[in-house]
Amino acid sequence: MNTLYTIIGKPFGLIMWLIYSIVKNYGISIILFTIITRIIMFPISFKQQKNIVRTRALAPKMEAIKKAYANNPQRIQEEQLKLQQQEGINPMAGCLPMLLQFFFLFGILDVVYKPLTHILRISSSTINKAKEIVSNAVPNTFTKNDLREELKILSYFRENKSEFSSIDGFIDKLSGFNSSFFGIDLGATPQFKPEVWNKTAILLFLIPVIAGVSQLVLTFITQRIQKKNTPDMPSMGAMNLLLYIMPVFSVWFAFKVPSGVGFYWIISTIVAIIQTIALDAYFTPERVDIISEKEKEKAKNKKPSVLMQKMIEQQELLNQQNAGNGSKNIASNRVSYSDGAEKMSRAELNAYNRELLKEARRRMAEKYGDEISDDKD
Repeated sequence: MNTLYTIIGKPFGLIMWLIYSIVKNYGISIILFTIITRIIMFPISFKQQKNIVRTRALAPKMEAIKKAYANNPQRIQEEQLKLQQQEGINPMAGCLPMLLQFFFLFGILDVVYKPLTHILRISSSTINKAKEIVSNAVPNTFTKNDLREELKILSYFRENKSEFSSIDGFIDKLSGFNSSFFGIDLGATPQFKPEVWNKTAILLFLIPVIAGVSQLVLTFITQRIQKKNTPDMPSMGAMNLLLYIMPVFSVWFAFKVPSGVGFYWIISTIVAIIQTIALDAYFTPERVDIISEKEKEKAKNKKPSVLMQKMIEQQELLNQQNAGNGSKNIASNRVSYSDGAEKMSRAELNAYNRELLKEARRRMAEKYGDEISDDKD
């Protein structure tokens, strides 16, 4: 997992380094970095939201199909798939944007957790030497695959600079790192019970609290928008509870890491709130209708996506398998089974299913003008 973070984090680290090279301030760099990465991910978020609202708009028709064929689950799937195809909606379209967002998230977190690598450009060998110094002074500081190693080194350095004198140039580099933002040292770790409640301690204390509250606000806004757009949506008790527990967990976690992480969460959540409200305002029912009509028109002459083709093929396969037992006539080759497909041997059943799949693909080719792709299995 550490390797994954490192690989994905490199391009985002370059962005962060460029920003810091210009503004020379960690706090401002986090703000600009968050905005830029959100802009990069916006097309993905936009496409995902468009697919969600279009799917919701289709809900009444989907429910009508369920009622019309209440006693025929196979027909329900067939008609719903046909409707989605006609409307130009890919039921799997939301998966890719979600995966890409997670992909980007790994990279972004790697940048926030590794300021020594990405901002100060300190080599891994030098970081390992610093890690060894911290480990010798405070055993068990680092755990296996610890993503917060650099933050822990930075935190220890604040109070024990002289201990790093054996590492050439290390003290100068970290001392020149401007992690202050409006008087708050974003390299310092917030304390739940500080020794002295001065201005600095209060501001550091507020960062985890604001991080949790902002995430709670985002959860509330998202839930409200979903309820508004889908009034009949069933209540997901356990899932909803988890959504409200996560902000509490983030408060606890933000007290365990340097305040720069909590500060990033605050900025990221505020940008997410603005984006969520803006997209909700943009996708009005009238605009969704216009978008749906355009997508429906495109779908008429558009070949289904690979995922949609696979789903259609599977449905065709099920239709043919359930067409009846006994004698089967497949793709002009007559194959007779007196006891039905369920009595076939494994080899016969595999051959039978290959013929069914070939026939399904032939029908797809006739409809969409593709060449038949024979099953190689």
